Amino acid sequence: MSTLAELTTLGVGGPAGRLVRATTEAELLSAVQEADAAREPLLLVGGGSNLLVGDAGFPGTVVQVATRGAALVDCGCGYPTLDVAAGEPWESVVDRALEEGLAGIECLTGIPGTTGATPVQNVGAYGQEVAAVVERVRTWDRLTGQRRTLAVGDCGFGYRTSRFKQERLPEDWPGAEQGPAARQRWVVLGVELALRPAELSDPVRYAELARALGVPEGGRAPLARVRETVLALRARKGMVLDPADPDTRSAGSFFTNPVVPAAAAERVPADAPRWPAPEGRVKLSAAWLIQHAGFPPGYGDGPAALSGKHALALTNRGGARAEDLVALARTLRDRVADRFGVVLEPEPALVGVAL
Repeated sequence: MSTLAELTTLGVGGPAGRLVRATTEAELLSAVQEADAAREPLLLVGGGSNLLVGDAGFPGTVVQVATRGAALVDCGCGYPTLDVAAGEPWESVVDRALEEGLAGIECLTGIPGTTGATPVQNVGAYGQEVAAVVERVRTWDRLTGQRRTLAVGDCGFGYRTSRFKQERLPEDWPGAEQGPAARQRWVVLGVELALRPAELSDPVRYAELARALGVPEGGRAPLARVRETVLALRARKGMVLDPADPDTRSAGSFFTNPVVPAAAAERVPADAPRWPAPEGRVKLSAAWLIQHAGFPPGYGDGPAALSGKHALALTNRGGARAEDLVALARTLRDRVADRFGVVLEPEPALVGVAL
């Protein structure tokens, strides 16, 4: 029997009731429709890089989205779009963009997972977000049983969120007790990305990256150089998958950077990193809060521990169970809340577990 541990970068998770590997869009839709018609719990898995599944596993159908394909499309709007299947590995999309001399996702290199997951989470890094280049998202709406193509303005993008993440099936849907990921209303079938032909990157808006490139914030650099620099920065933090590096046996950043009211930010020490956010709110650094609550990189003497390179990643040091990672996450969250009055929210989808 297949286990979710085999399908996730954290390497934890119990058995799947039934596993279907969908390599075509038709197979993907058939598996989803079959499970819904039978009122079976359903879990969609892409690269498994943003997923923490409980030790009891998932008592239903697990569909591994393994569709492939990426094609340049002339949309007649003056710029190329890259139409990508949901199961296409994201890094191969970055490869294709640079091969074609297209800017817009060069800072999003090194992010594990599949393309279909990127609009769900509105994946972002080093000053870029996928929302900035999404043109359309092709979906299957499980609630209405219809195909729907949503333009970027209909996707509800926000910081690490979207309507695909926020809109769920009713609470009486089969498998709802397993958590929000088991109530996923929208099945992403494909993503159309509007990219800009260019030799130079988008303006570099992330200070750490600008320093590493030797350009001012807002400056530009050759696409390939930006990509290589981002990969080097991510590798130093254990954020590029490497079988030889136990720090990469993680789900990446486990907590999102909290966005809080200005009054709450004022209660955090003045030297804490902060950035302006919409509606007068303030974004804080989750990594800074964790470290200054007393948890340095490498914290933890059991099978679950913080990465030795970055305090925001929880890692499986070998033999960890989901309950070990959850216990560590709770410890971090509760201490940060006690110390700073800020409640950290997990970034990975939680299935069969809760903090």
